[in-house]
Amino acid sequence: MTQSNRISSAFSSPALVAFLTAGDGNTAANLDALVEGGADVIELGMPFTDPMADGPAIQKANLRALAKRTTTADIFAIAEQFRLRHPDVPLILMGYANPMIRRGPEWFAEECERAGVDGVICVDIPPEEDAALGPALRAKGVAPIRLATPTTDAARLPQVLEGSGGFVYYVSVAGITGLQQAATASIEDAVAKLKAATDLPIAVGFGVRTPEQASAIAKVADGVVVGSALVELVEQHGDNAPAALKELTSALADAVHNAR
Repeated sequence: MTQSNRISSAFSSPALVAFLTAGDGNTAANLDALVEGGADVIELGMPFTDPMADGPAIQKANLRALAKRTTTADIFAIAEQFRLRHPDVPLILMGYANPMIRRGPEWFAEECERAGVDGVICVDIPPEEDAALGPALRAKGVAPIRLATPTTDAARLPQVLEGSGGFVYYVSVAGITGLQQAATASIEDAVAKLKAATDLPIAVGFGVRTPEQASAIAKVADGVVVGSALVELVEQHGDNAPAALKELTSALADAVHNAR
């Protein structure tokens, strides 16, 4: 199954997108627990020293991973092994520009293709600077997944969507991850506007922590992204995190899959 097919298949019904930080805890076992719990898409965070979009939970996960000297090579090794164990589960790398382009965008795109990465979310390369990474990713069949926010107006939205692939990640709050939850009515309105402008699936994240919240969003969106609540379990349980991750993921997946 190709990268694009893996992503489109995952969104054939409402999908749970689950995020963890690479290098934080036993990453391989933790990722397996997400899949076993029913996550449809995996987002693997690339630890970075200045994670500007992330709240306290993911900031601390970045620091824990960096303290273990997690490198970009380590992340691709994790991705490559994940692909061997889970040939049909989409894997998305999420992070910041510096680790992605410091050796050149072509190198990064080639490594993504080799490791079986399906898409990349780069938080701090805006659509206006697509040339920094987008063409290299698209040339290797890797989806550049763009972020839309409550402040993305009708004038800018076409530029956000142009050249994007995989799905659109709607950031439901104007702020950092994990600390606040948008009202369902505002999410419903935003998703409707996005769907009028693109055929790509719309996944909603930032602040989703409970099965109840996930269910409400899955009624109107194509996917629900959960990160901080899962990352906190890694902090709390350490090497014993897989069982806790599987339990929460299962509850979230049930809520998302049965929302309609």
